[in-house]
Amino acid sequence: MPEKRDFTIRTMSRQEIDLAVEWAAIEGWNPGKEDAECFYRADPEGFLVGMLGNEPVAAISVVRYGTAFGFLGFYIVRPEYRGMGFGIQIWNAGLARLEGRCIGLDGVVDQQENYRKSGFTLAYRNIRYQGIGGGKIEQDRRIIPLSYIPFEAVYFYDHAFFPDDRCDFLQCWINRKGSRSLGIEENGKLAGYGVIRPCRSGFKVGPLFADRPELAEALFCALKSSIPEGSPIFLDIPENNKDALSLVNRHNMSVVFETARMYKGNPPYLPIERIYGVTTFELG
Repeated sequence: MPEKRDFTIRTMSRQEIDLAVEWAAIEGWNPGKEDAECFYRADPEGFLVGMLGNEPVAAISVVRYGTAFGFLGFYIVRPEYRGMGFGIQIWNAGLARLEGRCIGLDGVVDQQENYRKSGFTLAYRNIRYQGIGGGKIEQDRRIIPLSYIPFEAVYFYDHAFFPDDRCDFLQCWINRKGSRSLGIEENGKLAGYGVIRPCRSGFKVGPLFADRPELAEALFCALKSSIPEGSPIFLDIPENNKDALSLVNRHNMSVVFETARMYKGNPPYLPIERIYGVTTFELG
């Protein structure tokens, strides 16, 4: 077996991001089936792998958005290699890549103290709710496939909900294989949109953005009705959006997981009252 001094860190290849997603599945994070390609599009150099000799043993994503924001995720050390110092090494390498930027993460709650030691502060919790998909709804003429709307309009609308530019990621995310993306219009303008994608278990809605609670409700019901009856459906909401909490309660959804949204640097302003579903815990 290679010795600890044989540990090196480098940028992942596109194929190795598939491996990181597989590790996330083993951890129980339930990634989407087609996530890896969109993650790579966000920042092709934003994924690091820790190698012990020729064997990958650790991973972290440190994706750069625009010029001022970064998001940290996929912080994983294979179980048999934990406690050997590899995690802190790849963590420090990841933070160095994002130096000078505001950095966000959605971390497991029991690691909050460790994140604080690196300068992160808690903003709020994101809560994952699980429910049952399917159901029939009446046609709502305001709701249309997102592909019917010029991408520039979707990009402009999305920009209000994210701290920096994520154009390349967004183009992939809303057009990905197996997903359904819907927009809702009012007075000829986009007033909300949502995406539902197949995951290792069931389907996740994310993002779900809307200008008002009733628009979020209409979009969620349309997305929910687009999957097979009885399928598990998941929605990750900011705990401080009371209308999002009302939505999951109306649909009899239950808590299955939570994360701590933390930032290093000045926390960005986000319109939490219009965020009914986080895009992804891994990339923000």
